[in-house]
Parts: sequence; C-alpha cells; structure tokens
Amino acid sequence: MTKLRVGLLFGGRSGEHEVSIKSARAIAKALSAEENANKYEILPFYIQKDGRTLAGDAPQKVLATGTPLLESEESTSVGNLTSNPQAQTLSKWQSPSQVAQVDVWFPILHGPNGEDGTIQGLLTLMQVPFVGSGVLGSALGMDKIAMKMAFEQAGLPQVKYKAITRGQVWSNPCVFPKLCDDIEAALGYPAFVKPANLGSSVGIAKVRSRPELEAALDNAASYDRRLVVEAGVVAREVECAVLGNDQPQASVVGEITYDSDFY
Repeated sequence: MTKLRVGLLFGGRSGEHEVSIKSARAIAKALSAEENANKYEILPFYIQKDGRTLAGDAPQKVLATGTPLLESEESTSVGNLTSNPQAQTLSKWQSPSQVAQVDVWFPILHGPNGEDGTIQGLLTLMQVPFVGSGVLGSALGMDKIAMKMAFEQAGLPQVKYKAITRGQVWSNPCVFPKLCDDIEAALGYPAFVKPANLGSSVGIAKVRSRPELEAALDNAASYDRRLVVEAGVVAREVECAVLGNDQPQASVVGEITYDSDFY
C-alpha cells in the first residue's frame, strides 16, 4: 500500500513557536503509531523564528529533541548541505525541494502567520489539500474581536466585552485613566485582558484590581494594536470539534479542567 505523504509544517515566527513544536511532536507520534505507520509518511518542515524554512534532517532533530534550533546549529546545517543533500535551509519565501513530494499538508503553526489564514491562503494558492479550516474560518477564529462580531451577528450569547486599541492604552495621562474607568464600569472584576490576535495564553491576564488592569493592558498592547477585555464569569468550560464541510460531524463534548486562573 502506498503511503500518504504528510507535510508536517511547524515552528513559525509567532510567540508560540515552542508550543507549535510540542503540538507537532504529538501529531508526529500519532501518525507513526501502530496502524498509522503503514498509512502515512511524515515529511517535516520547520519554519525558524526568522521565517526561513528547513527540510530534511533539521526538522527531524527539532521533533526528536523538542527544542528550537539555535542560529549556530542552523549555520552548521547550512555548512553540511554539500555532504548531506537531505538537509536544506532556504531564505524567506523560498520552498525546499521536498515540498513537491507532499500529498497533503498538516499546518500546526500557532499564532500569527500560522493559524490566522495566512499559511492557509498560501496553501490554497498552491492548490494543495491541507488539514484544518480555510482562510476565512482561520482569520475569524484568530481575531477575537472579529470572531465576537460574527457571533453577535449569528445571535450567539457571549460574555460582555470591550474592544480597545493600543492607541487608547498608550495615550496621554488623561485618556488612559478614563479608559480604565469605562472598563471597570462596563465589566467589573474579575476580567480578562487579551491581545486580539494571539493564541490562548500569550499576553493574556486575569485581573482583579485597577493596578492589575493597568499592567495587563500595557502588556497586551506590546503584542497587538487591538485588544479585547472580557468580563470574567463562573462557568464550566467545554469544547467540541467539528469535522467536515457540507456534512459536518461533531465530536463528543469534552470538559476542560484546570487549577490555574485560566486554561
């Protein structure tokens, strides 16, 4: 039986580079386990933090160790290109030759330039099949403010929130206190401060007081020019996966439990 060649794309330029490596290791392990080993051949592609794409031995090393490549290690890989044709390092926007061997892509890039529709757009332009949501679904899912607007249009209930900008946070001393007053009046405490376009943990803080709110807004603004502040609620947290397009199938509902302030 001919194996399906899966292009595992991981790493990336966002602040969740290390998280992407962990996810890629879990996927590679699953695709190599038991009966899957006879179905799939993994072709890993590692995007460094500077945007360069590596194929061959370098991605295998990252998957094996779970550690991002240092610049010195990457330079060594370049130096070995002549003696090791399986190792390839490309400058930005160049694709390794192994790209042509991929049957289906599995992008597991977290954060900006990964799950925001950008890589999905590139794969769409390449006219190749890939795992996950398309451009629109990815962009809406990544942008918390746009997502909330779409939820509101669909009539879905959601917690109270305020969308603000970096300009409001990093403004003159007269504007910022008024902004915090408005947030306290509209949402109260506890509340969650988040960059609009990052993952589920980077730049996020649960705040319970004015000093915590001010510090969290300043920190979140360093990651994104658009922010969202949500009212905290006491509730159970559940999740559900959906597979398919025209005839989607929903998974069973799973509950998320944790001991920290948020998951």
